Amino acid sequence: MPSHKIERIASDIIKYLSNILLTETDDELLKSITLTDIEVSKDLSYAKVYFTTILDMPHEQITKEMNEASPFLRGKLAKVLEVRNIPELKFIYDETIEYATKIEKIIKDIHSS
Repeated sequence: MPSHKIERIASDIIKYLSNILLTETDDELLKSITLTDIEVSKDLSYAKVYFTTILDMPHEQITKEMNEASPFLRGKLAKVLEVRNIPELKFIYDETIEYATKIEKIIKDIHSS
């Protein structure tokens, strides 16, 4: 179970990253990203950032572009986050919403037949 310090830092990372994506980037792809969750390692060296988007692009392409933007985002994060070391950011597309939509459609189909 993560400590309160790790949870607080994870929460701050999501909050600041969301703000950076929305206000400090010119790329429309980055502006369309919604961060859904984060997992930070115990030593704060690594963070898996889960995201989703409304853009109709292949998930692999969006994930690749997000990970290419990672150094830029990490640099911006370093200016606002008050920790000694900023975790390396790895972006992962969150398929939970799509999965839930598929399950909901299947349930609707079962009830309507």
